[in-house]
Amino acid sequence: MDAWESLVAETQDEGVITEVIRPAAVLPEESARAVLMQLALRDVRLGGVWDTEPALWRRFDSSWSGDHDQDASAQLLGSIQVAYGVPTRYEITIFRATVTRVGSEAGWTVEKLCDDALQYGALTLASCPRADLKPPPKPFRYEAAGRS
Repeated sequence: MDAWESLVAETQDEGVITEVIRPAAVLPEESARAVLMQLALRDVRLGGVWDTEPALWRRFDSSWSGDHDQDASAQLLGSIQVAYGVPTRYEITIFRATVTRVGSEAGWTVEKLCDDALQYGALTLASCPRADLKPPPKPFRYEAAGRS
């Protein structure tokens, strides 16, 4: 089962908390670089608790015992869905976070999960810059030529 199938299965479980971050949190270039570096150093395959992919950061309760795919003894606490290069080339946007049933039972919240990753960029979810939401454009109205 890949990460997306696992995420879908977890979101259908009771006790799962999913929150859409509105407006989306945007990590500036410097913070994004620091967060990515620190999460890589804390990889579950290297004795850490984070498994990162370009669209999904997953937080486990313990590291994996080998350098293979997910270890059955490590429990997924939550995941953060991100988009790299949005809104600008070197920024990262956080738009959704999910805390699993196991994470919820252990006292994790969406804010705590995001703060755990963002701390490496000297940010919290509350202090993170937000996406600039612009109102949608006005609908196109066709006016026939010569009409008064």
